[in-house]
Amino acid sequence: MLIIGISGGSGSGKTSFIRDIKSHFPNGEITLLSQDEYYHPRDQQFIDKNGIKNFDLPTSIDLDAFVEDIKKLKAGEIVTREEYTFNNAKAKPKILQFDPAKILIVEGLFIFHHEEIRSLLDFKIMIYASSAITVIRRIHRDRIERNYPLEDVLYRYEHHVLPSYEKFIEPFIDDADIVINNNKNYKKALDMFVSYLKIESN
Repeated sequence: MLIIGISGGSGSGKTSFIRDIKSHFPNGEITLLSQDEYYHPRDQQFIDKNGIKNFDLPTSIDLDAFVEDIKKLKAGEIVTREEYTFNNAKAKPKILQFDPAKILIVEGLFIFHHEEIRSLLDFKIMIYASSAITVIRRIHRDRIERNYPLEDVLYRYEHHVLPSYEKFIEPFIDDADIVINNNKNYKKALDMFVSYLKIESN
């Protein structure tokens, strides 16, 4: 199994990059395990000095459970996990199943920050975009797609997202095997990396 770690700040384009990688491979050849399915319950999240829950900290996620599931997949075991439904308390979570595959993509904000997860990765990719670009993407996602108040989106970006990026994500840029600039697009980097994966997975 080839284990690929993909990280980057919120709004950098991780989800799109991974979606486009998977589109080049048959079903079942790539398994994606995302940090997003490992958030602690809302009532366990840290509350900042203004009474706002901060989901942009390593402690907001059960990284120990995450690393154990990576190990299980590496050992050829099937992993099941209850879907994390974020801010939708009325949604009925699905039971997600993750099957071992030739390529395992491990994705998340803090996967390089967590030493044990980092040690399991065969290849590390950091997706980079400037703060000016990421805040625009964050507004588009949270304000337009999720209907969050703009004031809330900007508060969280300033007080949670950006400080977390500077402390827990940016310091690991030098540890990445590839840094992909996604201020405009990542097509050339995508084509190159897909070619690499096809060679390594055969």
